Amino acid sequence: MTTPHTDGLLFEVAPPPTPVERLLLLADQYVQHNDTLDRLLRAGSPSEPDAHAASAQRLASATHAAIKAVTDERLYASDELSDAVVRLQQLAFLSSASTDQRLPMARTLTALAPEAATGCAETIADEFRRRRWTSTTDAPDHQLTSAQRTALWEIACGHVVATSSLARQYVHYRDERVLIGTLRSLEANGLAERVPKSASSAYVGGPLQDRVRLTAAGTTALAAAISRPPTARPPGTTPAPAPAAAKTATRSR
Repeated sequence: MTTPHTDGLLFEVAPPPTPVERLLLLADQYVQHNDTLDRLLRAGSPSEPDAHAASAQRLASATHAAIKAVTDERLYASDELSDAVVRLQQLAFLSSASTDQRLPMARTLTALAPEAATGCAETIADEFRRRRWTSTTDAPDHQLTSAQRTALWEIACGHVVATSSLARQYVHYRDERVLIGTLRSLEANGLAERVPKSASSAYVGGPLQDRVRLTAAGTTALAAAISRPPTARPPGTTPAPAPAAAKTATRSR
């Protein structure tokens, strides 16, 4: 009997996302959902529940799946971990509840979901690190700079959009400073991408903006970055607080 030749049947299967990666992916799903509702509201679409119900229900299911992925790790139930799970349960409830609401209220119910999901991802990463003394992700080291790591975080939270005007490109952020040069470096390394005209306009009647999202590689890189122990600084080298002007909501380069 001849043994079947199996070389052609072998292929590389990507490993399933870690709980931290899953939560970052969940945040991205919420960002896309919110952008879709913003576009519907901008277009003056009829505010009927069925315009967004299917997407909201998928988000509720994805959130429950993320909760299961976390609880399946059977980590010791610290206060921080318990709070993160409760926060995710609240997200699932709000997503499900939004299916019965008209567009304006439905948008309000999921408005803070991306930030909540990324915050839970950071909490879970910290729990993994403290319990196991190791990273949750065996990802390639992308040698992220501090600015790149900050930009990836802001992108994951849904805080970054890009626009262009008169042949110049601009990046707009909300909390932490993200420069156009940093965004370009992330794009060049395949860690971030722009989705043209997918985000709401900056002002009433203005053009749609380009949403900046993490790629699959960017999600893995950010998960790895927040899962590593913080870099220890020598005594006396703690940086001074940033001046208030550096926290301006929008910058352009």
